[in-house]
Amino acid sequence: MHNYELNRRQALVAAGMGAMSLNMPGSVMGSDSLNASGNAVAAEKSCIFVLLCGGPSHVDTWDMKPDAPTTIRGPYKPISTKVPGMRINEMHTQLAKVTDQFTLINSMTHPGGISNHFDAMHNLLSGQSEGRVQQGVSDDRPYLGSFVAKHNPSKRNIVSNAWLIKCVGRPVFCAPNIAIGGYLGSAYAPVFVGSAKNHPAMDDFTPPPIYELGDADRLAQRRKLLSSMESKVLSKDAAGTDWTDLREKAYDAMTRPEGREAFNLNREPTKIRDQYGRHPLGQNLLLARRMVEAGVRFVTVNGWTGQAAHETSGPPSSSWDMHGGNMGMGNAFGDGSYGMGFCLPRLDQALAALLSDLKERGMMENTLVVVTGEFGRTPKVLTQEPPGRQHWPKCFSAIMAGAGIAGGQVYGKSNKHGEYPTSNPVRPEELAATIYHALDIPLNEPQNNTGISRPITTGKPIMELFG
Repeated sequence: MHNYELNRRQALVAAGMGAMSLNMPGSVMGSDSLNASGNAVAAEKSCIFVLLCGGPSHVDTWDMKPDAPTTIRGPYKPISTKVPGMRINEMHTQLAKVTDQFTLINSMTHPGGISNHFDAMHNLLSGQSEGRVQQGVSDDRPYLGSFVAKHNPSKRNIVSNAWLIKCVGRPVFCAPNIAIGGYLGSAYAPVFVGSAKNHPAMDDFTPPPIYELGDADRLAQRRKLLSSMESKVLSKDAAGTDWTDLREKAYDAMTRPEGREAFNLNREPTKIRDQYGRHPLGQNLLLARRMVEAGVRFVTVNGWTGQAAHETSGPPSSSWDMHGGNMGMGNAFGDGSYGMGFCLPRLDQALAALLSDLKERGMMENTLVVVTGEFGRTPKVLTQEPPGRQHWPKCFSAIMAGAGIAGGQVYGKSNKHGEYPTSNPVRPEELAATIYHALDIPLNEPQNNTGISRPITTGKPIMELFG
């Protein structure tokens, strides 16, 4: 009889699991926790990160300046909300009813002189501002979802880190390490789901192939064969036992139905689907909720609201880059694809539905929701027709809810024109540290993947946000 040396990769390939368990980005798994019945226990904390690609105007949404000149305040009026003193855009009629569920941060800021999407998104998603890169030149910093996948991988799903509709179109909207996991490696990169031509608001939406197992009988036969091989070639020491456990966890995660079922939105009541909105943002947020329920740890949702019906072309992923006429994007205050009259009601509907749905399902305690763009827009409206606003990294807004974040409060403040923070500035470092803290991820554990000890972030969590 031959003496075989069976390593982990060879054994998983023999079982038909190699590509999914070891090579597929984002498909890292943690050790499984089982209850007395042998079923996985409830999922640990997860995050839904809604990235409003392009950068929404803070002074037109959540940090309005009604007493400023018309050249600053724009055409919209603020409305009262469920929380006394917290006022938001008049088109946020549904969000106004759930302000007691989230904290509004009006002092987000990028230090330094960045002004383009590439740098701003890179710094925001990596949680670091120092050592910034110039457009076209990358560094190896991983992003939030990759760190979460490394430190808190899913116990019930082969996917730990997912991104719903990767940024597309002009490369300025795609930060450099979105698809590669930075220095953590491709195993911690996200699994990308959907596109502008394939999203869950479409009747023919096609899920990613990662959950396709092929012939179930053949997979079972391979599993049986592998078990037989292990009994002959693997010793009964601790290493052999660990490998057997790893293989069983890989098989278990692959064959669990909840990962695949998350994409079957037709199982949702019509009322719930309508509540989120039958548009890309609404159905992607509903899908994100279902993926979190299925054990995915970090789901980034592109804030793309879709294309206005009366337009033949629109933003494939960057609804919120509302420059106006100087870049051919139409009226930033109109009802086109790059207009707040089109985008804000869709954001209002979808985000309010997500928060209400998570609360009703008892998921807020273990689900962190973060909503922000990579920066804000110039407080002063551009003098052009049709009007718009330019990039503004010095000050912008964010929403945080769930996972211990207190509701009904406003943190930080900007000056009378929304030009810069006047109290409690929040850099990408503080935002990242707060996210990690909310998800119970250690902040001080060194990252040694490249042989160089690095902190996960240099920021400190904002403890005042927690109830």
